[in-house]
Amino acid sequence: MGKIKAYIDDTYSELVTKVSWPAWKELNASAVIVMVSTLITSLLIYLMDISFKFIMEMIYGFFA
Repeated sequence: MGKIKAYIDDTYSELVTKVSWPAWKELNASAVIVMVSTLITSLLIYLMDISFKFIMEMIYGFFA
């Protein structure tokens, strides 16, 4: 049990004193970048899905 408490104390100390946390402005900028890139990626996947569906419907239309 003593090792677990020492680990938790060391972890807390390292997070408080040694980790450099980003400023609020940097955090907001990073969040915006992530949201925009996620939106662009999801739109590209959506367009690929729609085009694949169209192509497959054309191919299946030849055999129907």
